[in-house]
Amino acid sequence: MMERRIHPILAAFAACVFFFLLAPLVIIIGAAVSDTTYLTFPPQGLTLRWFVNIFEIEAFRTTALTSLQVAFFGTALSLLIGVPAAYAINRYRVELPRWLSTIFVLPILVPEIVFGFSLMKSVTIGLGLPIFISLLVGHALLILPYSVRVVGASLAAFDFSVEEAAISLGCPPLKTFLTVVLPNIRAGVIAAFILAFITSINDVSVSVFLTGPGISTLPIQILAHMEQFFDPTIASVSVLLMFVTVGVMAVVEATLGLTFLTK
Repeated sequence: MMERRIHPILAAFAACVFFFLLAPLVIIIGAAVSDTTYLTFPPQGLTLRWFVNIFEIEAFRTTALTSLQVAFFGTALSLLIGVPAAYAINRYRVELPRWLSTIFVLPILVPEIVFGFSLMKSVTIGLGLPIFISLLVGHALLILPYSVRVVGASLAAFDFSVEEAAISLGCPPLKTFLTVVLPNIRAGVIAAFILAFITSINDVSVSVFLTGPGISTLPIQILAHMEQFFDPTIASVSVLLMFVTVGVMAVVEATLGLTFLTK
């Protein structure tokens, strides 16, 4: 068989794209291990003391825990709403109005700053909810479109005649959904959870309006730290967040395989 050779221009273009994607990661990792008291690249000396410094600052520890809690429970809440919504949109697409699916995309269409300010006025001030609950509701609404869209994509490929057959054989509708429909769309649910969780834990625009005294998220704390200090601690936190993301994907690959999420 004749070997297909890659055109030099195409190879150069691909190299430029890889460099464009990887260069910021290399810079931030280099800045995180620099043995200086300020952010710099290339690193001047190598040290891991800035990673140790993250755990010595109580604000980073508490806000990291808050971010994990908000991201986990907010994602769970968005799936609790998004999975039935996606099911209804796909199962009864003929009976339901076409504009109904657009409602679940509004948090993406509206600028996040406007969305965050609206949540502050309506949820935090209007309803008088506690800050943590406001954050939970805000993040759940922010990532709800991802849950509906990703799970909806899995349901679009599902054959609902299987569900109808189970119901016709006497299986209750709720049990049919839990034992027949849900196992067939589990890849979409897992993918929606990962995407929504990562989006939530890295959010700034909405969180900045919903945080308050004593309760903040990690990205907001990073901004507050940068206002007072310009040391490599910020870069170290960013590297740890990257490692968390890579770790999540590694666990998915080891347990399910990334190709599982594309089914």
